[in-house]
Amino acid sequence: MQVFEGLPELEKAVGTHLGYSGWHTVTQQQIDNFADATGDHQWIHVDPVRAAAGPFGATVAHGFLTLSLLPMLAAGVYTVTGLSMGINYGANKVRFPAPVPVDSRVRAGVELVSLTPASAGFQLVTRVTVEIDGAPKPACVAEHVALLVP
Repeated sequence: MQVFEGLPELEKAVGTHLGYSGWHTVTQQQIDNFADATGDHQWIHVDPVRAAAGPFGATVAHGFLTLSLLPMLAAGVYTVTGLSMGINYGANKVRFPAPVPVDSRVRAGVELVSLTPASAGFQLVTRVTVEIDGAPKPACVAEHVALLVP
């Protein structure tokens, strides 16, 4: 875990790879909870029997579930001290190259793309690549945008 002592130190790291999170196992319970929260109960996510005979051989996580893991996974990679808050501002260029089968382990690699002044603080853009343990393609590649307020 990298700890940046304030925004000036974080700014010096622009253009670097900050590291990797720990592994997180995506369980059927997590997939079901996400389905309940979003109303997306498609069988490839929530019906293990039907999904076993489907295209992926098991249930798979929703792409947006994988995307929603970015803040949690990134929190295991770096932190910035001296902020009053940091909030999710959005995402750019989101892609889901590979599905995440149930019980897969995922982790995030984080690159610091930019840190620019914004009206309420600083806009931070990181490129986050969510890897699946043992898989040749990542589950998600996205630019995560956060607003950091001193």
